[in-house]
Amino acid sequence: MNTITTKDYTEINYKDWGLVEPVVFSHGWPLDTFWKSLFLIFVLTTLPAFLSAQTTKWINDKNHTTVKFEAQHLGVAIVAGQFMEFNGSMLSDKEDFSDAKIIFAVQTKSVNTNVDMRDNDLRSKNYFDVKKYPEMNFKSEAFSKQKDGNYILSGYLTIKDITKMVEFQVTYHKTITDPWGKTRTGFRAKLTINRFDYHINDAETFGDHILHIAPDIEIILDTELTKTN
Repeated sequence: MNTITTKDYTEINYKDWGLVEPVVFSHGWPLDTFWKSLFLIFVLTTLPAFLSAQTTKWINDKNHTTVKFEAQHLGVAIVAGQFMEFNGSMLSDKEDFSDAKIIFAVQTKSVNTNVDMRDNDLRSKNYFDVKKYPEMNFKSEAFSKQKDGNYILSGYLTIKDITKMVEFQVTYHKTITDPWGKTRTGFRAKLTINRFDYHINDAETFGDHILHIAPDIEIILDTELTKTN
């Protein structure tokens, strides 16, 4: 028989809880030992994950970070813009950042190409639809160090109602102690996406079916991060 009975007369199959056999106290009540054993199992199974969790946080320095994009216009020129409002952080304990967990959020209404009419168009339903989708988000899955000392940053990019796995090509600059005693590091991350994959669907053409704005958009993130603990 593989069950024990608690004081409220509930029968529990102790083998389902990972116990080899019940230990019975006087009066036939094994309840205290059962719950102590269950707690021990919980600690042993969760402690490794707890100990391996990153605890060192890095925050992007907004004064030295830019989120830029480039698109081809009419097939002849590159037009650049950037987002002015964003937040990002990295958790990493390893010196080479190979354990890094990275999140980043961009406020879509902050798009800026230095042309007001174009910026208002980009905020409209034709492009970012900022009232419905106020943020773009990225959450990393891996930060893989390459032989040349740079990285591939893979994770999930969400724009509007679409989330896709992407891979940024990341150039690592260096890590320093600044004149004020803070630890800083810096990266450049680049990614090319097809805007139609994210429902940025404006498809106005001219001439021989040439799009006003090409499908491929290059994203360039230059970031400086400061260690907080």
